[in-house]
Amino acid sequence: MKKLLTTLFALICLNGFANPQPRPEYPRPQFERSQWVNLNGTWNFEFDFGESGKDRSLQKAEQLSQQITVPFCPESKLSGVAHTDFINCLWYQRKLSIPADWSGKKILLNFGAVDYYTEIYIDGEFVQSHWGGSSSFSADITRFVKSGQTHNLVLQVKDDLRSGKQTGGKQCTNFYSGGCSYTRVTGIWQTVWMEAVDKKGLKTAVVRPDIDQKQLIITPEFYQESNNTLEIVLKDGNKTVAKKSVTCSNSSTIILPVKNMKLWSPENPFLYDLVYQVKDQQGNIIDEVKSYAGMRKVHTADGIFYLNNEPYFQRLVLDQGYYPDGVWTAPSDEALKNDIVLGKEAGFNGARLHQKVFEERYYYWADKLGYLTWGESASWVMDINDELAVRNYIGEWTEVVARDRNHPSLVTWTPFNETWGSREGVYPRLIRDIYHITKSIDPTRPINDASGDDHILTDIWSVHNYEQDGSKLAEQLEFKEGKEPYRNSRDKKFLAVYEGQPYMVDEFGGIGWMSAEERKNSWGYGNIPQTPEEFYTRLESQVKALKDAKHVMGFCYTQLTDVEQEKNGIYYYNRTPKLDMKRIKAIFELIPSSHTNLK
Repeated sequence: MKKLLTTLFALICLNGFANPQPRPEYPRPQFERSQWVNLNGTWNFEFDFGESGKDRSLQKAEQLSQQITVPFCPESKLSGVAHTDFINCLWYQRKLSIPADWSGKKILLNFGAVDYYTEIYIDGEFVQSHWGGSSSFSADITRFVKSGQTHNLVLQVKDDLRSGKQTGGKQCTNFYSGGCSYTRVTGIWQTVWMEAVDKKGLKTAVVRPDIDQKQLIITPEFYQESNNTLEIVLKDGNKTVAKKSVTCSNSSTIILPVKNMKLWSPENPFLYDLVYQVKDQQGNIIDEVKSYAGMRKVHTADGIFYLNNEPYFQRLVLDQGYYPDGVWTAPSDEALKNDIVLGKEAGFNGARLHQKVFEERYYYWADKLGYLTWGESASWVMDINDELAVRNYIGEWTEVVARDRNHPSLVTWTPFNETWGSREGVYPRLIRDIYHITKSIDPTRPINDASGDDHILTDIWSVHNYEQDGSKLAEQLEFKEGKEPYRNSRDKKFLAVYEGQPYMVDEFGGIGWMSAEERKNSWGYGNIPQTPEEFYTRLESQVKALKDAKHVMGFCYTQLTDVEQEKNGIYYYNRTPKLDMKRIKAIFELIPSSHTNLK
């Protein structure tokens, strides 16, 4: 009996106190392979405030002085470090054990995101560098490693947030968070993983639904072209909808007919399964990728946003993707999913993903649960008039658009937000270049060039209006024939004029609500309501003003949750509700997705 109790106690301790691997799920569910190794967990690291690491040969270090939990940034509690001062340089180190059965494969080292500049070393040898704090990237490490052996991986990461040369989003450039700027993010903040791929395997695939012709158009790209065969199967559950095979050529285009088509929408988020198989000339499968697709169409015409050729009113919420313990990194996959569930329970049919590039698993849950998204960069902090900053931005944004263009939930690109301080010269050229680059990578979605401010070339005319009085908001939004509607900037001759694009108030509300003890050091828009009834009344007056404005085609309420000192969320920072969510939902749903103004 004593022996049994001892054994049970040991099992309880093992299960209760062992540290499970953080964020263990496959990070790229729309392009999933079976041969992969998750590298999240305990790494060694060291700060390098004097940037002397190379002089000290840290790129060859077999052991660094401290430990950190990846994929959480060193500023976060979940990293185990919680260093919130500026970090201009740090080093990461860990061992890489290459599986023995990966012999003959292309071995890729993948990073969800590292902020900002990264250099990769294996066994002291330089492998690759990368610029961009929000975009995913891969390093081909095949020639640096051997299957069945263990190697030493070292990363140098640099982050100069205050330089104006890089993106930062809402990361604060002062020591203390303040206003609508929050805790900084440095280093690894998304999953790191290795995968083995056949040298002639599938590199990527662009998937474009064409609901008008009832077909799915797929353009594959291979690591190496060959006479092998790519077989693509489209499935509805266990039923095969379409199947086609082509030679593995980068010039191939596959058209899959989709009979009895099921459309994707927030009301019915149906997803087809996709399976890609690369087969050699003997019919052996040498590469297999699992994916999915949604049949849907978005476009704009005559001042209206259309989803699946029907006018659609977007009730969006501003989601900044901050977490109390993880900063930019969700503590779990379930937390990502939960933010979408909370948004839907509050009456929203989507979210503007604000000043942060969200990880791919967020988009997976948005695809699966039926939740519209606007993809945005972390453009704040960057000097939009600086040519080097612009060069850095273009590279990062290009990677972001290419990564996320297959997600059915993503319906609008928003490269910039409130481009204060824009000047004639670099800025107008930047906007035009980004517009055309984005369209060349993804011609299927509208672009909101600079949310709320300084439009140059745009498919969506967005404005920000935080007027708290509903009657005054209605007056400001009144659209008179022959006059330009309300806009945020008028004093710059190089700015665009309104030409009938869908008009969206993509920031409004921001009503502060917090406990009495929090009000001294908190921030929000307008005077804080004194009672819940005052909150509901103010919110309803604002929503009714938007409903009555006949040209308004969508809105985005600020915001889903509180973030640090900014206390204007529908939910608290810990994701618990502030008020009666049924009443909140009923207010936002005063404007249905099939709003009569859209007809």
